[in-house]
Amino acid sequence: MCGIVAAVSADNIVPILVQGLQRLEYRGYDSCGVAVHQGGELRRSRSTARVAELQALVASEGIASGTGIAHTRWATHGAPVVHNAHPHISRGRVALVHNGIIENHEELRAELQAKGYVFESQTDTEVIAHLIDHLYTGDLLEAVQQATQRLTGAFAIAVMARDEPQRVVGARQGSPLVLGLGEGANYLASDAMALAGVTERIVYLEEGDVVDVQAGKHWVSAADAGGSFRAVARPERHVQAHSGAADLGPYRHYMQKEIFEQPRALADTLEGVAGITPELFGDGAYGVFKQIDRVLILACGTSYYAGSAAKYWLEAIAKIPTSVEIASEYRYRASVPDPRTLVVTISQSGETADTLAALRHAQKLGMPHSLTICNVATSAMVRECELAYITRAGVEVGVASTKAFTTQLAALYLLTLTLAQVRGHLSDEQADAHLKAMRHLPVALQGVLALEPQVIAWAEAFARKDHALFLGRGLHYPIALEGALKLKEISYIHAEAYPAGELKHGPLALVTADMPVVTVAPKDALLEKLKSNMQEVRARGGELFVIADANTRIEPGEGMHVIRLPENDGLLSPILHTVPLQLLAYHTAVARGTDVDKPRNLAKSVTVE
Repeated sequence: MCGIVAAVSADNIVPILVQGLQRLEYRGYDSCGVAVHQGGELRRSRSTARVAELQALVASEGIASGTGIAHTRWATHGAPVVHNAHPHISRGRVALVHNGIIENHEELRAELQAKGYVFESQTDTEVIAHLIDHLYTGDLLEAVQQATQRLTGAFAIAVMARDEPQRVVGARQGSPLVLGLGEGANYLASDAMALAGVTERIVYLEEGDVVDVQAGKHWVSAADAGGSFRAVARPERHVQAHSGAADLGPYRHYMQKEIFEQPRALADTLEGVAGITPELFGDGAYGVFKQIDRVLILACGTSYYAGSAAKYWLEAIAKIPTSVEIASEYRYRASVPDPRTLVVTISQSGETADTLAALRHAQKLGMPHSLTICNVATSAMVRECELAYITRAGVEVGVASTKAFTTQLAALYLLTLTLAQVRGHLSDEQADAHLKAMRHLPVALQGVLALEPQVIAWAEAFARKDHALFLGRGLHYPIALEGALKLKEISYIHAEAYPAGELKHGPLALVTADMPVVTVAPKDALLEKLKSNMQEVRARGGELFVIADANTRIEPGEGMHVIRLPENDGLLSPILHTVPLQLLAYHTAVARGTDVDKPRNLAKSVTVE
């Protein structure tokens, strides 16, 4: 979380810093700030409003410089108030921005207080600023190198010193940071997207790197096992980053726009898939797939629900044992490793801290085979996995994931078919039939999106509620979980999801006329069981809102609201059933007047633990 932009140039870089923050605001929007060299001093502007307000503040204060650092924050240590906002300045000499969490900040804080440093914030970040100031003897690079050896945790930082204009030093450990190379100017950012239109020459810094950035030159160094720093070479890449600041067109919010982009996103994700072949996942995939006899999926949040749905596909179609783990839990529990496991990570950004750490943990346990499903080809996840499938959802601006989720499902279905084929459980004719069904998904989704007016009518009722229950069975239980997550994320209605068969084992106690119960009802082998569960709700006076396939013979009536999908896509049905739940969450949030694209307390790219 949090976004960093920094620059060194002969020209005024403040507009570039602010523009970069606007593109990184999805990473956090609790507060924001800019610090620059100006008039021989460090000048700073900070705000707890959005970046647009910071832009006006910077202009009114006349802040302009060729050297500066900027930050947009997702609060961890300390409330989102101005004195906790970045950049932090130590004794007027050192200014710093930081993404990550410093785990030994309390120990360092006590040490620095004993040396006379006064802390103005509750953040762990201010500790780094004071530590660098304490170590600073005229060479900022040397001070940052020494400081990084004292820090425990995850960090990406950009630092400048009052006495060294035209210089910024950056460092990364566990949090992303890229170097952008320009003509007579160089840049640092959390994401190449922040530099879209500024430069396409990007260097991805690696774990432990410290970079000295000046207007016409840069140096990258890394510590060896003994803690001594040496120069290292990092390859320059040509990256055509997109800002994500596309026009909304006829849509009110980016989330609504991204929901309606799903037919195109799925078509793009499947583009070039002429047949089911291991090479879809990278060179050498066939050899890897022949060596594995189980799958371990690691993910967080919405991506975890995609993995949970994929478990049903992988075991039913590919006949391969599959486990799905929440990444933040997996890395901290004792597990039984198997070297014949394919470790699959799922991440929209490819920078999710918990998932990256879980991947590294699995590799250290002796499971070398890894594959990622990711939307960003240049991300750390792609670089660190043996194989990859890049979804082509495009940039997601809304914090609540929509098109990234459905494209992840499509990629996981392709993985299922490929493993089934390699393991001898899928004939060429069956593969062709599955692929034909996948290619039909964009058309099928257009039909589902046409149901938006019916969903809006439901949302008007939901907007007056404080709680909701979501039910699904089998393959559609993860879709119920995702529907509940979307509703709580952006409308702030408390929502929970359960397997419908578990209703009578506790959750039924919650059902009243004031508790809407959303039910995902596809035409599958569990439909009649699901209908019985729905009757349990009706018998207790509960009100049902059912997303049903056209041929389920579920009729609307008193306390029974039904939206029928125009067609049934069988095993691909979860992708279709997801969309009405996204629309329900979106229109409920709109009716309640919440900030749909930037819901409170959340950020999109979770780069801290």
